[in-house]
Amino acid sequence: MNDDAEAGTAPTGEVPSAARRGPISHAIFRVARAHKMVAGHLLREVGLHPSQELVMMELWEHGALRQGDLARRVGSDAATMTRSVKRLEQAGFVRRIPSSTDKRSVIVEPTPASIALRRQVEAIWAELERTAAGDFTPAEREQALTSLNRLEEALSRHAATSAEPECSDSL
Repeated sequence: MNDDAEAGTAPTGEVPSAARRGPISHAIFRVARAHKMVAGHLLREVGLHPSQELVMMELWEHGALRQGDLARRVGSDAATMTRSVKRLEQAGFVRRIPSSTDKRSVIVEPTPASIALRRQVEAIWAELERTAAGDFTPAEREQALTSLNRLEEALSRHAATSAEPECSDSL
């Protein structure tokens, strides 16, 4: 048995016959999975789970946010955001405060302790970028970003026209 079969993954670039009509979609899935695995390994070193750094990035950039708004900004559902915020709060990186204007809402704000975490997350993202695209030329980087942005725009347009109306979460 080869190493890929033992690891439970297909060799890089191999597309199963059921996915042959969607090779780009299959490649996106493989890249996203590999990226999340590497990011998860790096983030564990600072006590974070994948995507929690995205929550912190939004808070560092924008300051305190309603938990529901934070979930929308990160593209998360309410239950996942609640778990992430609870873990971040237990780690001392965020604080939850009841909203003074809406009893159903909770405000999430970064704590002073999260400043050191920010430096660590920035270093992790730099390492992740080097790992993912370190040998790209500047032109290849620009081409990759252009292609990824176009893919995101196409998928977002489709999601916006086919999705059911979102419920207002009252976190």
